[in-house]
Amino acid sequence: MPPETKEAADIARMPYQLPFPKDAQEEIVIPDAMAEDERIWVPQAENVSFRPLCLNRSQGYWMNLLRVRKSGVLSRHRHPQPVHGFVLKGRWHYLEHDWEAREGSYVFEPPGETHTLVVPEDVPEMITYFQVNGVMLYVDPWGKTMGYEDVFTKIDMCRKHYEAVGLGADYVDRFIR
Repeated sequence: MPPETKEAADIARMPYQLPFPKDAQEEIVIPDAMAEDERIWVPQAENVSFRPLCLNRSQGYWMNLLRVRKSGVLSRHRHPQPVHGFVLKGRWHYLEHDWEAREGSYVFEPPGETHTLVVPEDVPEMITYFQVNGVMLYVDPWGKTMGYEDVFTKIDMCRKHYEAVGLGADYVDRFIR
């Protein structure tokens, strides 16, 4: 292969020169997604909070960091759509499976999966990146729906929390697409 010419190297390093589509949405860039600013983390239950990354109302999914600072059962829930997770800190498991998700683990949860998330006693903090598609149904051990979350309930939780902590209800808009 012939050596690269200076002109070819210059073109390779040149940014895209045409305008982006007029109606294209802006990207979301969060330089410090695991920010220390506690106001960014939205409380969900005692010692359980999430940090929104992308709340996609047009396609019905959300991406967030889930942070748990307690041990024990977090929730039992069902996913009618796929979920992706990547453990950033700590570890957790499901009562229904024999594997454990540890730091660096990737988890794919197929549609129809129902499970009970547990954080072990010796884990002071667990943080997992999740992409949840569609709705998350909270269920009892026999599958009766006890509640739900979707991208719209997540947005509402964020608006209320950000207003209460002085960031303003519209702070969540930066994560909505």
